[in-house]
Amino acid sequence: MNKLKNIVFLTGTRADFGKLKPLMAILQDSETFEPHVFVTGMHLQELYGYTLIEIERSGFKNIHTFNNSTKETTMDLTLAKTIEGFSSYINQLQPDLIVVHGDRVEALAGAIVGSLNNILVAHIEGGELSGTIDELIRHSVSKLCHVHFVANSEAKKRLLQMGELPNSIFTIGSPDVDIMFSNKLPDLGEVKDYYNIDFDQYAIAMYHPVTTEIDHIERHANNFVEAILESQKNYVVIYPNNDLGSKYILEAYKKLQNNKAFRVFPSLRFEYFLTLLKNAQFVIGNSSAGVREAPYYNTPTINIGTRQQNRILNTTLINTDYKTESIKEAILNLKPTANTNKKSFGKGDSAQLFLERLKLKAFWDINHQKQFRDLI
Repeated sequence: MNKLKNIVFLTGTRADFGKLKPLMAILQDSETFEPHVFVTGMHLQELYGYTLIEIERSGFKNIHTFNNSTKETTMDLTLAKTIEGFSSYINQLQPDLIVVHGDRVEALAGAIVGSLNNILVAHIEGGELSGTIDELIRHSVSKLCHVHFVANSEAKKRLLQMGELPNSIFTIGSPDVDIMFSNKLPDLGEVKDYYNIDFDQYAIAMYHPVTTEIDHIERHANNFVEAILESQKNYVVIYPNNDLGSKYILEAYKKLQNNKAFRVFPSLRFEYFLTLLKNAQFVIGNSSAGVREAPYYNTPTINIGTRQQNRILNTTLINTDYKTESIKEAILNLKPTANTNKKSFGKGDSAQLFLERLKLKAFWDINHQKQFRDLI
């Protein structure tokens, strides 16, 4: 490969940035690949902490921003606007590869634009079970992408069931594990000083809207807030994502104002969040961080409701329903326990495995005209 290859990473949320960050970082000083970052979505919204700043502080070059917010915050309109903005950007840059992550509409937009413009598209962490509308989006993204970098053999098996070709699927683990066990995490004292967290023991609360249960989100959010208020614990609370129904959760969080047991943040810097997660008494809510990242630190998780249904279970995970009393009972009866499934999402070498695949000539020879492979 003599020609410098342009690689575009599309990020729309703090969550997918944490996954893509190690992959972008390993290409920063490459003589073969030139990374570009298309920043959109929650990153550009003041309400959610304007996390573009975190991307800029990380030292990435070639950052392009596009505001995909619409007057009526619906996922279909967000998808349409992202397609329009990303298409314009791609037509100017003409990249060799587009990299998207997960199950957000921004990822779907990236996959649509890439596939329709005959540009190779890679999907990070396809083949997983998301639950809610995210389930449909993740599998749709996978079918629109040419290449798959999956977290484990279970995800690879699902993609094979979906007709994807074996030579297009690479198992590299979950990229954020690279950061979780790196030497780049700040110590707990530094994090607490930075965010003015003055309690010694705390839990982390993260609760997102379940879009397929829109008629019940307001009640569920209020039940959640009532439970943590009555639990007599200290909490670091992080805003939900901006999916349909998030306004009900933000409204419920107003009950936490001026309460010394709570520190509420629109967002946290990823490495700082990991330090807090590593030292938390437990995680509570319905975030994937409780299912994916927390078990690696043996941090117990109380998972509420259906949002993470069917995802990999660990011994650190307790499931409960949306009732206030059920949530309170789970907090009361929570007992620390060691995770026995730590290798489900890799060993912390995802970025290196990603780079090794990109260096292979066979990778760039993958057919842009997708084929469907029947199960034998």
